[in-house]
Amino acid sequence: MATKDNLLKVLEKEKGKYYSGEELALALDVSRTSVWKAVNALRKDGYNISAVTNKGYCLAEDTDILSQSGIEKYLEAEKSGFDIEVLKETESTNTYLKELAEKGAKEWKVVVSACQTKGKGRLGRRFESPGNTGIYLSILLKPGHIPAQKAGMITTLAAVAVSEAIEEVSDNEALIKWVNDIYINGKKVCGILTEAAFDMENSSLSYAVLGIGINVYEPEGGFDGSIKNIAGAVFEEKVNDIKNKLTALVLTKVKNYYNELVDNEKGKNASFISKYKKKSLVLGKEISVIKHNETKPAKAIDLDDECHLIVEYEDKKREVLASGEISIKVM
Repeated sequence: MATKDNLLKVLEKEKGKYYSGEELALALDVSRTSVWKAVNALRKDGYNISAVTNKGYCLAEDTDILSQSGIEKYLEAEKSGFDIEVLKETESTNTYLKELAEKGAKEWKVVVSACQTKGKGRLGRRFESPGNTGIYLSILLKPGHIPAQKAGMITTLAAVAVSEAIEEVSDNEALIKWVNDIYINGKKVCGILTEAAFDMENSSLSYAVLGIGINVYEPEGGFDGSIKNIAGAVFEEKVNDIKNKLTALVLTKVKNYYNELVDNEKGKNASFISKYKKKSLVLGKEISVIKHNETKPAKAIDLDDECHLIVEYEDKKREVLASGEISIKVM
């Protein structure tokens, strides 16, 4: 790990505290000149580090930049299970992590980026991922014996994890629009995309890449015109170090619910199923089912044990919908 990263790890532990150059040099086993160079490198990355004679260096308490050490600070005992890589920018965290998976990356490899230039959504749509306003992360999972048809359950548990995490760090109620979107006050603040590789011989998952994109803040000037009336953000104003805290909370909750799924491959007794239903934005609502370029009015009746949506059409016929087949609009 570079001196810059080691220095950030120290400063992240207690923001607002001053550390002398000598103290930091001893802690990092480097020269004071190396500390000074590392401080300047972090400043170029956007970190607000003050330097005061006879006091030393201090990382501002209002810093809100994603970093490995910043995320791990909030993971506590859980951090040993994650291999976290933080990027300033990438085309897509899902694409990048799939490449790592094909090269043998282990389960719980996590890629987090402050910006995506080609973020991906469901059904080939683009997910807007402006720099420094959101959290864009992907998690590598290797469920092993989980049948391929259960892949959708990963998206389900992630939706519950994200909605709960958002509620814990904000005053907002976060609801789930089936199957993969999180809404606050009628605006989409998060999208989830699970991409899987299958073992055709035994019809099981080789691995799954769980992608999560959260709009923490609105970008300067607002969202792009194409999503202006749809997209929202978790916070209206800047919150100290919230991106690292929220990322760690999402990771912890995803891991806990994922372990429930793996321990019970049928998923029927997993706690996230009932929680998903309670947080549903669509159950009991009139919706439009968009399938094969055809739109049909229906009512969202229930979710089955695999979180497929049960709908009833105007002719009283019912259908069980899988996430990969359709989109819906709440009337």
